[in-house]
Amino acid sequence: MENTIDIRQATIHDLNALEKVGDALFDYSIKRDRAIEFLNDSRHHLFLALDGSKVVGMASGVHYVHPDKDPSLFINEVSVLEEYQKQGIGKTLVKEIWTYAKTLGCKDAWVGTETSNTAAQKCYMGAGGVPDDDPFILFEFSE
Repeated sequence: MENTIDIRQATIHDLNALEKVGDALFDYSIKRDRAIEFLNDSRHHLFLALDGSKVVGMASGVHYVHPDKDPSLFINEVSVLEEYQKQGIGKTLVKEIWTYAKTLGCKDAWVGTETSNTAAQKCYMGAGGVPDDDPFILFEFSE
């Protein structure tokens, strides 16, 4: 029997489910105060893949504006629980968050990944993404 996966935008009502899946899906355990802030911010977006009430995948992003550009979507993270991978869930999540961003006026979207992360590259290309001809170098700043 095959599972039916539902994809939808997260709301504050998903907070307990997000806390439950925590670092199995996200990089770290959910910080309740930050999750509330994120879910209440109109420029931050989180799409979930659910198997019943269980969160099995997510795509997060932020849309932003700049004085000389149309709105753009930065896809921050895409993750699917290991046992649900290779079913097209990540690709569907990327398509859904991009489709939603277009309703907000976003004219483009972008996401970065490591050159060694071939699974992510396959996901993004399968969702319609095109690799940039000019790779970039990432600089990080931290405390």
